[in-house]
Amino acid sequence: MRAMVLDTPRSPLRRDDRHDVPKLGPHEVLVRVGACGVCRTDLHVVDGELQHPKLPLIPGHEIVGSVVLVGSEVARVHEGDRVGVPWLGWACGECVYCRSSRENLCDRARFTGYDIDGGYAEFTAADERFTFPIPAGYGDAEAAPLLCAGLIGFRALRMAGDAERIGFYGFGASAHIAVQVARYRGQKVYAFTRPSDIHGQEFARSLGAVWAGGSDEPPPEPLDAALIFAPVGALVPTALAALAKGGVVICAGIHMSDIPSFPYEILWGERVVRSVANLTRKDGEEFFAILSRARVRTVITRYPLEQANEALARMRTGGLEGAAVLLPTG
Repeated sequence: MRAMVLDTPRSPLRRDDRHDVPKLGPHEVLVRVGACGVCRTDLHVVDGELQHPKLPLIPGHEIVGSVVLVGSEVARVHEGDRVGVPWLGWACGECVYCRSSRENLCDRARFTGYDIDGGYAEFTAADERFTFPIPAGYGDAEAAPLLCAGLIGFRALRMAGDAERIGFYGFGASAHIAVQVARYRGQKVYAFTRPSDIHGQEFARSLGAVWAGGSDEPPPEPLDAALIFAPVGALVPTALAALAKGGVVICAGIHMSDIPSFPYEILWGERVVRSVANLTRKDGEEFFAILSRARVRTVITRYPLEQANEALARMRTGGLEGAAVLLPTG
């Protein structure tokens, strides 16, 4: 099979033509990859910002494909099924976190495209218990960003509760999906892009944002919640300063630059700063159930598998609208 492989962080991925597909454990399925989204987490892994990945590594954890082989103890997935493979690839099911519906915090968790080879390849192996059925209304490429950008955005949005006015700092793959869910829920979205990114602001308004401006601008009214998708720690005090009393800032990325010191005044008033860590299978079940009602669509740019480095480079410079998706079949 063809795969794009990371040998050393901060180096380009190399193409590898392998003679064998992945071998399966008893609970695993072999998936022929139809599409794999390019996530900012992949960029953090490739750029060495997330330490200690399995090396060599096939990145990618926004995977959609068809099951072509099943392990000896697979029970809920069958050959021919179309499934999605997310970031959470396995959790122990026994620790205090798993037993309290917080498998996203499991200390022994294993993650797709980090601890486990992922979807920048023609085939991948996945634990059937951590896969999701994909709604029929989405093609493989359109569905791929839902597996992380969509799921993490949804989890972050849930943490905002019933906030009426929500600010989105960083309007990339996650935000462009989450804004559609927020609008379906009747929430008002304020989009903050890189300063002077007029095109990005127009894109946000086209998806339902009631206001869009640069991250250096204040919103036209105080926010009840702010979701930070950009990996920029300096946005935390900026977002805090934009909150009404009792509001919450939610840091939705797995990696962020250091948060600078800020005056207690902008935190006082029972404002809250919290993070999103990974996802649970329940998040996926609830998110996929709401997609058709919310009429969520993904905006994607397709790349052949061999152009994974180009897709990552474009994400690194902020040049993408929506999400990038790799297609192993070209």
